[in-house]
Amino acid sequence: MKLMESGEMYLETILILKNKYGYVRSIDIAHEMNFSKPSVSRAIALLKDDGYVTNDPHGMILLTDKGLAIAEKIYDRHKTLTKYLISLGVSEETAQNDACRIEHIISDESFEKIKAQIPEELLKDE
Repeated sequence: MKLMESGEMYLETILILKNKYGYVRSIDIAHEMNFSKPSVSRAIALLKDDGYVTNDPHGMILLTDKGLAIAEKIYDRHKTLTKYLISLGVSEETAQNDACRIEHIISDESFEKIKAQIPEELLKDE
């Protein structure tokens, strides 16, 4: 079964928070995504049931290999599309918002063609 956009957003958020803080709790996700704690708990339970996340012995949320692969793919799309749109003259805020929507629906083929058009120096992380 294909993961829905909301599931991809959760996985991407978990990856970003893990990179930022070194750990992820449900409350951190709720704050980052501006969702209620019960909504996050339900989503995490579904992601757990589908094998995308698990918990460590301290209750911290961890991405499984399956979840990490999707999170990294979506996050790469987000960063790449944001940089591409900015390079076209789009404001950073609009580029971020548009990339967030596009990243979930663009085909692998179209994304790879766009990525191939971006100069290598733009793709490097700051």
